[in-house]
Amino acid sequence: MTLVGKEFPNLAVDAMNEMGDTFKVNILEEAKSKNKKVLLFWYPKDFTFVCPTELHAFQAAMDEFEKRNTIVIGASCDTPEVHFAWLNTPKDNGGIEGVTYPILADTNRNLANRLGILDVTNERYDEESGVLTVDGDNVTYRATYLIDEEGTVFHEGINHMPVGRNVKEFLRLIDAYAHVQKNGEVCPANWEEGKDAMSANRDGVASYLASN
Repeated sequence: MTLVGKEFPNLAVDAMNEMGDTFKVNILEEAKSKNKKVLLFWYPKDFTFVCPTELHAFQAAMDEFEKRNTIVIGASCDTPEVHFAWLNTPKDNGGIEGVTYPILADTNRNLANRLGILDVTNERYDEESGVLTVDGDNVTYRATYLIDEEGTVFHEGINHMPVGRNVKEFLRLIDAYAHVQKNGEVCPANWEEGKDAMSANRDGVASYLASN
């Protein structure tokens, strides 16, 4: 069930930063209290293969996100201690040393469950033994959420685990949404900053199509 157009869940989660600090982060409060957009991206596991390429790609674009008044936050179901170990592992050893944004440690999977992004194909509870059996890795897919200054989700996307994300596309989406917020126009296919947008009516569409 999509969250687009709805308020992001009001839930605090443990987080870790590169300094080794553990603290609580509430995505909804981050957006509202700081009057900023938030990009929250989930990845399956620390110390894997595609994941560090994504975390470094988001770090490389931090200046661009900051220009757009956007906070970047990573997330997985690993523990804060594992995050800290990964943050202190050099890039050439598969680590994410140099990453400066916070990373959520949703070890109890409360938020991931609420979002419905866990790789769980089946759950079986044996009443006699009291054992819960889970089929699947019980880690998250590559889910991404863009949240505006009011805490409303304006984009969500989920990739299968082997497929990495394109960071530039999230910058484009933020630009497009900011244009809508500022100008009240809508952004057509392949719109980028500096290109023409259009009015949300038949005349606006006709005018745009005629000029493009």
